[in-house]
Amino acid sequence: MKTLLLIISLTLGSLLSYGQQKLNQLWESKEQLPVPESVLYVPERNELFVSLIDGEGTAADGKGGIAILNLDGSMKNATWVEGLNAPKGMALYKDLLYVADINEVVVIDIITGNVINQIKIEGAVFLNDVTVDSFGKVFVSDTRQGKIHLIQNSKPSLYMSEVPNVNGLKIIDGSLYALAGPELWKINNKQKTVIAKGLKLGGDGLEPVGDGSFLVTCWGGLIYHITADGKISLLLDVEGKMNTADLGYNAKERILYVPTFLNNSVIAYRLD
Repeated sequence: MKTLLLIISLTLGSLLSYGQQKLNQLWESKEQLPVPESVLYVPERNELFVSLIDGEGTAADGKGGIAILNLDGSMKNATWVEGLNAPKGMALYKDLLYVADINEVVVIDIITGNVINQIKIEGAVFLNDVTVDSFGKVFVSDTRQGKIHLIQNSKPSLYMSEVPNVNGLKIIDGSLYALAGPELWKINNKQKTVIAKGLKLGGDGLEPVGDGSFLVTCWGGLIYHITADGKISLLLDVEGKMNTADLGYNAKERILYVPTFLNNSVIAYRLD
């Protein structure tokens, strides 16, 4: 009986501890960022890369770019990369930054800040997020086509179709995780397992916490926590007030960096 009571007590303690978890705002960037869509935390440089659409999300207008923020939200370089169209998700592999930009993946040398390749994806219309595995294979989502493309040695191919409204992607321990509308999928060998269901506004950004759980943003103004076994909890609801687009995450400090899209800023929250 004592053992049973101890187990119940520990379980309730764990649930209460998680239930008290919340986001506390640390700062909001003060300088205008024209339509920031994605933030990438780069620990080796103590920097935040921020993709800037600066216009319509499908306009090939050359107005887009990438800015660099310091970790306190101050501006380091507002025009680090210019001349993109509507850049969205980003992923870093060694010194190469891969950026989804409407119908192509732009490759940037982060040492020089120069664009060194533009890999066109035939038939793509809304490339949205990017992730890279340990071998340098690049995966990119096309939300409006419901497809995930694979790039190897600068050559694109279709990896998977019929992934509804696919957006956020992340490679973790060799498995591909994908936000497919209101669901979180785990994909191995092109076979899916649904990890969680019920993301109200459809998933956008996806980041692992480091304990098997995930942080998920929904563009319309929601941030969720998803446990390893698929339980969903709402951490932030600012629907109708601002957007919460593709987040970056500092796992060591438990800090989320959230681009606010139409509010033209990045907000940092600590997960407490």
